[in-house]
Amino acid sequence: MKVHKLKDMKDGWFVGNFNPSAYNTSEFEACYKVHPKGDIWDYHYHKEGTEINLLIKGKMRIQDQIVESGDIFVIPPYEIADPEFIKDCEILILKTPSNTKDKYVIDLKK
Repeated sequence: MKVHKLKDMKDGWFVGNFNPSAYNTSEFEACYKVHPKGDIWDYHYHKEGTEINLLIKGKMRIQDQIVESGDIFVIPPYEIADPEFIKDCEILILKTPSNTKDKYVIDLKK
């Protein structure tokens, strides 16, 4: 058994085809994120990846829908992730496949 510290991972990402990782695989990525109320997060989408999210704690709006603690929401390729954090949030994110180059930020300044 090997023990890792989440604080040693990059931005909460701890499984995937990147370093550092607790488990390296190209099959999927796993991340634990904490977003305080009002946190600003890039609107983005993936061309290949499907993102499966479990809102462990909190309340947020995404794609004009309110999700709360215990809700699971799935964002398929080309759908935009546009989160608004209404309360402090803790989220477990799984993305498949693992591809660190598959994130396309939408520049809202244009």
